[in-house]
Amino acid sequence: MYTLYSMQRSGNSYKARLVLAQLDIPHNRVEIDILKGESRTPDFLAKNPSGRVPLLEVAPGRYLAESNAILWYLAAGTQLAPDDKIERAEALQWMFFEQHSLEPNIGAAYFWLALIRGGRELQQHAIEDWMEQGHAALGVMEKHLAANDWFAAGRYTIADIALYAYTHVAGQCDFDLTPYPAVRAWLARVGAQPGHVAMMAAPEALDAAL
Repeated sequence: MYTLYSMQRSGNSYKARLVLAQLDIPHNRVEIDILKGESRTPDFLAKNPSGRVPLLEVAPGRYLAESNAILWYLAAGTQLAPDDKIERAEALQWMFFEQHSLEPNIGAAYFWLALIRGGRELQQHAIEDWMEQGHAALGVMEKHLAANDWFAAGRYTIADIALYAYTHVAGQCDFDLTPYPAVRAWLARVGAQPGHVAMMAAPEALDAAL
């Protein structure tokens, strides 16, 4: 059985928990609080030298890091991972976009403004850039979603899961989604998918979804 090391309020960890729930994959979960340094212990660093979550133990002593790699591993062979060559490339395109344009801005703003006490004061110099670049990313997403219900393959895929994780908490870190009606409609569609679980769902609720 898989073991997922994750942090409840981490968007990257949430991606893995969501795909596990929606594919009804049995697994164990270990909560790692990165704010308390639990991902920097010698034991955890032996599993993942980058000291980051999520981390998936796929077999005894064999670990897979990086949230989007975990999504592809778990979803391979299912409807969530396109098999068609161009559709697979389209999904990858949006997942690269998520890590390059969305996560470094909205994800960073969420971490420092929503999770870290005093983070706004510590990162005052970065907030303007996060807002500018984060809104630019949301604008790209809005343009695509104005003409498409989903990001790849004409259906809900792991590309949507990857983008949903931090977009759906953007309002918690100063991003106003009012100017993005297509993004807001897409967030509602993702939230209505079978097996969907909320980021802050209690562990027992996640167990019930398995």
